Amino acid sequence: MNSRERMLAALTGNQPDRLPVTTHHLMPWFLKTYLDGMGEADFFQRFGLDPIRWAFDQRPDESRGEYWSTPRVRHGDGYEHVGSRWIVSDDWRIEEHDVPGAANTVRYDMITPGGTLSMVLEHGPQTDWVLERPVKEKRDIDLLRRYAPWGRCDMETVNEKAASVEGWGILRGAIPGFQIYGQPGCWQDAVELFGIQELIMETMDDPAWVRELLDLLRERKLAGIASMEGARYDLLELGGGSASSTVISPKIFDEFVAPYDRVLIDALHRVGQRVVYHTCGGMMPLLERIADMGPDAMETFTPPALGGDTDLARAKERIGDRVCMIGGFDQHTYFRGCTPAETRAAVRRCFEAAGVGGGYILSPSDHFFDADVPLLEAFAEEARACRY
Repeated sequence: MNSRERMLAALTGNQPDRLPVTTHHLMPWFLKTYLDGMGEADFFQRFGLDPIRWAFDQRPDESRGEYWSTPRVRHGDGYEHVGSRWIVSDDWRIEEHDVPGAANTVRYDMITPGGTLSMVLEHGPQTDWVLERPVKEKRDIDLLRRYAPWGRCDMETVNEKAASVEGWGILRGAIPGFQIYGQPGCWQDAVELFGIQELIMETMDDPAWVRELLDLLRERKLAGIASMEGARYDLLELGGGSASSTVISPKIFDEFVAPYDRVLIDALHRVGQRVVYHTCGGMMPLLERIADMGPDAMETFTPPALGGDTDLARAKERIGDRVCMIGGFDQHTYFRGCTPAETRAAVRRCFEAAGVGGGYILSPSDHFFDADVPLLEAFAEEARACRY
């Protein structure tokens, strides 16, 4: 099998020729720091991993009066820096401002006829994070409902990328979240807009408002999914770490996660798309709950050393005949500071725990920023030697 055939076999619950082995997002920091800025395609070839290309391409919905913003241009260090462009409209303008006295910190003002929402992000060398949420008062969601752009799938660009991976790998994407900083799942997107502690408290203090926010997000995600019919994705991501059992209780999952994301999974299947439900964190108390929503695959099966709780063999016993399992490898322990033999042994343990009968793709539990190159080589070589 080639890499594409191998991963598609696993995604459909079948047994490929050998264990498929890949990685989640490749972080620019890692490629720059450890591999002299190597490109993603060269990375997969260099290590002999089964390739994934990512596509997140959206475009304005012109029928709603949407268009692209003009990217902000900054000058510094002798270079011209061109920022992101955003989907905007006459009723939803985005202005970017550096925060005085805070390096690498940007405030995004979303200006509408009814008021302004602001979101502040800090940009680090490895990743970005939210310092200020845009929904500060409950009534702020009225501005999202009335004015926030909808966007739609950029079918032409996605299908061009799909053509580029034929016979090589698979094309992955995600359900669009809030465009400045969002997540695919309804609950997870709400967390980025309002904050995790705040949202958990409101499930008890004002559950009707939480449902109103989740309804709003679900409606917009459903419209995005409808625009994906005919897009040649191999797999689309839903969910996020804020719905893991190390963050919320099973009760909150049952009431505020599953009813909303299950509808999205059904809609994805209606337009011919496969979906993987992403839970980076605790999963064991939620395994059947997630599988009951009907995804084609589940990830990341994060081990305890990375803040998760996964027992990979028990997970395989409980839901391995219902979904493809992706992940389970402890990159914290076995990509840094150990011997290649220890890394190889960890690969074999994953294969023995979850590889029986197929339906399993070996991958680090989410992305990584640091890795010793010889250990990556051992990871890939040993996985390729895991034959059915």
